[in-house]
Amino acid sequence: MADMEEIVEMGLLEPCVETSHASPNREVFSRKIEYMLALIGNTIGLGNVWRFPYLCMRNGGGAFLVPFVIFMVICGMPLYYLELSLAQFAGKSTLVVWEICPLFRGLGFSMCCISFVCTWYSGLIMAWTLCYLFYSFFPTLPWSTCDNSWNTDMCVTLRTKIVTSNNITTLDNMTYFDNNTSMTASETLTDIGFYPTAANEFWRYQILHASSGLDDVGTPQWHIVLALFLSFFITFLCIVKGVRSVGKVVYVSAALPYLLLTVILIRSLTLEGSLDGIMYFIEPDFKKLGNFQVWFEAAVQAFFSLGPAWGGVLTMASFSDFKNKTLNDTVVVLVVDILTAFFCGFVVFSIVGFLAREANLTITEVAESGPGLVFMAYPEALARLPLPQLWSVLFFIMVFNVGLDTEFAMVETITSGLKDMYPRSLGDRKHNVHVLLAAFSVYFVTSIILATQAGVYIFQLIDWYASVFCIFFFSLLECIGIGWIYGAERFSHDVKIMTGYSVPVIIRISWCLVTPVIMIVLIIVSFMKYEEPTYKGYVYPSYTSILGTFICLAAVIPIPVITCLDIIRTPGSLKQRIKILLQPPAAWGPKDEKARQTYKMFEYCGSVYQNIKTNMFGSR
Repeated sequence: MADMEEIVEMGLLEPCVETSHASPNREVFSRKIEYMLALIGNTIGLGNVWRFPYLCMRNGGGAFLVPFVIFMVICGMPLYYLELSLAQFAGKSTLVVWEICPLFRGLGFSMCCISFVCTWYSGLIMAWTLCYLFYSFFPTLPWSTCDNSWNTDMCVTLRTKIVTSNNITTLDNMTYFDNNTSMTASETLTDIGFYPTAANEFWRYQILHASSGLDDVGTPQWHIVLALFLSFFITFLCIVKGVRSVGKVVYVSAALPYLLLTVILIRSLTLEGSLDGIMYFIEPDFKKLGNFQVWFEAAVQAFFSLGPAWGGVLTMASFSDFKNKTLNDTVVVLVVDILTAFFCGFVVFSIVGFLAREANLTITEVAESGPGLVFMAYPEALARLPLPQLWSVLFFIMVFNVGLDTEFAMVETITSGLKDMYPRSLGDRKHNVHVLLAAFSVYFVTSIILATQAGVYIFQLIDWYASVFCIFFFSLLECIGIGWIYGAERFSHDVKIMTGYSVPVIIRISWCLVTPVIMIVLIIVSFMKYEEPTYKGYVYPSYTSILGTFICLAAVIPIPVITCLDIIRTPGSLKQRIKILLQPPAAWGPKDEKARQTYKMFEYCGSVYQNIKTNMFGSR
């Protein structure tokens, strides 16, 4: 069998010490503040607003911060640092940056797939937000009264518990009709234990016009179709000129939510019961930390919150200045993300406490997560404030801006990836609008299915299956690809070329050992804890488990498929092909022209044990 020198002589693989070929100049953010705001905006998403506070509430209050911060530090931060350094060094976006390890080249395609799916269905959240923003300008907020055409006879303006001497299922035969929609009382009442509020009915009957289930698609709701068009149009407008337009948009989209959240918090703290909600949020119950489920949910939230392995971080970092101190940037984003999540908890639970006091209910009976918090609980509370239109407008502008940064980062992941893959045909700036128009058309046309009466069920199904396993699996491959195949020591040399500092030993250990082990455990646990999707008491058809599995695997399939295709296309024996695909191409190297002139890849020479030791602890 030919060794590596023979492979080089055969012309199948260039020596790894050869100077890399020059790459075309890449746009960068004009100011460091714009880059940092883009990173923060991409990282701070709706999960901080509607997921983290609820997880704290049900997992020990302030005690939940312990596992959350631990996972953010030992897994989230090293992966975030890896992605910032990798993309900043190469100046390449997600689709092509994994040429650093050609065997894992499909990882970039998989990240783009998950970005496409998440952008596609999160566009619906943006559309819902725009609908609520439109209605916030009405003289009377339509979710504050029960005298609208869509309301039922059971509607109440204040949350009211169902009190009955019989089992609640005795209401199963009670059916009410509105706007050609029928629903048994048990579908709503059994699930939440309350009579439907005006906010609940506005959400279900006026915004969603929800059908009976996934099998009943119904018709497109044209107000949602229009809102989808506007949400995608605004998103694409933000990136029409690449980082030049993104750099200007983030001054508003990343900074404005903090201002609005602060204003809302100050106002909510003046409300009766707000302190009850805040104390419930921060009061620690350390006994909960003995429950493995709490640690699992903290790990999931850390990855949803910080955002490694989605592709957006790689994309934003590919437009950064070559000399940025990536470790400093990582620490700043990490601290901001943790503090923002906690700050959002104060805002949410101050309002929840007020709502609970008004309805004479407990915090747990009022608290919700996901769309229920943003589109039912919060509007219900804001409708009770003086000048409710003002607070509703501020709130939904804030929600839209929080989602916007993440949205255009994921879109940029796909469009910049395509331009990097086909620089001759798509890379020219004059083709930028054409690429964006094509992507906009695909997103809008395919998302119309989400605007149907079954849209909310489709949304929940995709959200249920599309993320957790994929993110853990992608993170595992990142660690293997950089930590072991390319090599943590070799990558540390690359980082030193950029920043002047090597990768800290503790982070190398995380890449090579700690994070991979935790990812394997989380992947196994995510399979063991598999549950069928649910939505407000609705039971999904049996075939959705097959459909959900396909949704999950759709983002993973590119990895083995592209790997197999690359092995087939590569000349030589199977062993030679694998060796070739384990080495970056000769053109791999830093995007900085000066650094390229002197760049040579680090070579490992020593026993397996010595190389493992060097990877984790560095060469002495």
